[in-house]
Amino acid sequence: MLVEINPKNIDNRLIDQIVEILKKGGLIIFPTDTVYAVGCDLSNKKALNHLSALKGVKLKKAKFSIICHDLSSASNFVKHIDRPTFKILNKVLPGPFTFILTATNEIPRRFDTNRKEIGIRIPDNDIILKIVERLGNPIATTSLHDEEDKLKDYFIDPDVIYERFDKRVDLIIDGGLGKLEASTVVDFTSGSPEIIRQGIGDLEL
Repeated sequence: MLVEINPKNIDNRLIDQIVEILKKGGLIIFPTDTVYAVGCDLSNKKALNHLSALKGVKLKKAKFSIICHDLSSASNFVKHIDRPTFKILNKVLPGPFTFILTATNEIPRRFDTNRKEIGIRIPDNDIILKIVERLGNPIATTSLHDEEDKLKDYFIDPDVIYERFDKRVDLIIDGGLGKLEASTVVDFTSGSPEIIRQGIGDLEL
């Protein structure tokens, strides 16, 4: 199913419908401030397994990020953020970044893994932020493309995404054309920030 949402005039009834799909364990494809992504309700283990199957990996091996509505809502999933780190995050978020932070015990519990870090995203996109806010907890997410693949046009065009993925997910949101650049990934787990992947976001360290 393809649903069109105008990011400048968001229909809250559509948001409610999407949230219900997520609560029932559905997978959705949605716009961000970079490429289109696929995700599910972080609190739904069945959905997490479906998401990992879509990517062709076992859940305990998956390296999903989570999309939070704001930094305060990320606090249940990351350990204490020191003041210098918080200042950086607060300055650039919402924005096209994935910040790798030390995870709380909630992350291993949700993902059946012993991973000690989690990627946090707060995209500058009102559609997905409104969905996450209405859902009441983060969305586990991953990009449509594999990291080793070159980004191609079908990752930005909702109509083409629909043709490729309609049978594999429960809903696709058309929020306009996406971008062909991924987020910038910054690792804070060692105490000082390290850029792991330079994407669309510029960070002055």
